[in-house]
Amino acid sequence: MPLRDVTLIQLAQRRKLYYKICRECGARNAPTAEKCRRCRSYNLRWKKREIKR
Repeated sequence: MPLRDVTLIQLAQRRKLYYKICRECGARNAPTAEKCRRCRSYNLRWKKREIKR
């Protein structure tokens, strides 16, 4: 079922695309995270958000 409401699409994109990945263990973390929730490393990066067509 495709989403047609613009605000719902933006919410879904933010939820699926905007989070941080730990470079040491690969865990997903909240966008506000300063350190990894699993291994406590400070080595975080943003998830890549290129749109593949």
